[in-house]
Amino acid sequence: MDWLDPLDAAMITADIVSNPLNIGAVLILSPPPSAGPGYVDDIYRDSLLAGAPVDPRLCRYPRRGVETAGGWVWREADAIDLRQHYRRSTLARGAGRAGLWHLISALHAEPLDRSRPMWMAYLIDGLDNGQFAFYIKLHHIVMDGVAGLQTLTGALSADPNRRSMPAFHADRYGPLPARHGLHVHNPLAMLRSALGTATSGVALAQRVLTSQVTSALASLTGDTTMPPVAAPYVRFNGRLGPERAVAAASWPKSRFQAFAPLAGVTSNDVATAVIAGVLRQWLSDQGELPKRSLVAICPITVHGHELSRSERHGNMFGAWLCPLGTNLTDPAERLSLIHRSMSEGKRHVAARGATASLLLLATSIAPTVLLPMLPFAPKVRVGYNLPISHVPGPRSEMYWNGAHIDEIYPISAVYDGQTLNVTTCSYADRIGFGYIAGREIVPDVAEMIPLTERALTELERAVGIG
Repeated sequence: MDWLDPLDAAMITADIVSNPLNIGAVLILSPPPSAGPGYVDDIYRDSLLAGAPVDPRLCRYPRRGVETAGGWVWREADAIDLRQHYRRSTLARGAGRAGLWHLISALHAEPLDRSRPMWMAYLIDGLDNGQFAFYIKLHHIVMDGVAGLQTLTGALSADPNRRSMPAFHADRYGPLPARHGLHVHNPLAMLRSALGTATSGVALAQRVLTSQVTSALASLTGDTTMPPVAAPYVRFNGRLGPERAVAAASWPKSRFQAFAPLAGVTSNDVATAVIAGVLRQWLSDQGELPKRSLVAICPITVHGHELSRSERHGNMFGAWLCPLGTNLTDPAERLSLIHRSMSEGKRHVAARGATASLLLLATSIAPTVLLPMLPFAPKVRVGYNLPISHVPGPRSEMYWNGAHIDEIYPISAVYDGQTLNVTTCSYADRIGFGYIAGREIVPDVAEMIPLTERALTELERAVGIG
């Protein structure tokens, strides 16, 4: 039998007793100039009639029963009925972007049917200027967010004249890859990857022990290294309700790149500092800004590190707990703190390896996501307050069957203890910010979009950008 790994089994069980762990992405597209009034209907029909083999990852589903002694195993679908996986929707007249995000919030909260492959795709028209949206959602056990975005953008082309392109669900990669070969960004997937490769023996144990001592000393003497369970408890660390709230928008990449010559920081540092400014203002408006800094868990790509044999085919992302400086009033000071912390994190992950860095974070991830499941969970300090991820998208303008891809937004997972998730995605000359939260936790998540512009403007002024 093809058993689900323990963390995947736990996540699919959580669907039954708690909330669905769905991830997804949204593409905003403009039809080609030659498109007629039924263009989106034609795309929908062609998607249903596509005859190409389906990606093997989208052909299996979890199953348990008497024959599996109650354990979860993978089953291969005998056939894929695309009518069960594709839906067509039109926004009400005048609904605009607000209506789109309201619809996607509702769709993202709906559980996926466990009796068939756990993915759905939606074509949604009715946006201004003839734009339409393509929204794909999958359960986290199908593939992680980075792999899903890569699969989605892999169906695109830089050629605006190319037609008869493969659908998202088409098999373009051959046999199903091993689970440990996927890149991961989500904290739960990070933990799975670390536990799955924690068999490298003495060398890994030495790196973990050395890292524990080094991190403990650094946390006592500096402000850029966070010990376990050092983040203040805020509403983002509570129980998740059944509803979701999604909002997204994009900004010119040049605004983030302009900080480099003045402050010596990366665009990701700037984006993280902007999110920190948003959270500081939003919590202050609620009268809930803690005196201690919020902490984000941030993935770090491994570059230039000589991987051990166990890591060579495993996770290529480490992670770091980054203080966001939400206790600082000066935006430039927050940016400096984030830059120094993330620089230290990159050195730490490069020196210790991805697996060791993730194993060290297990003591921060586990209490953050497990304590809220208890009936009387203490509202004390947690390991981190939210994940902040920066996903690289296509660097050039992309098209799908002649339709221009205007914007790309990942829609990440939220769960108990982590009810807010912020992901940015760079695409061509813009950076998109995607916010998702439990609606009961952040009912006005759309307000984070103007707060993002405000935080970016304040940061520009603080460092002297006109």
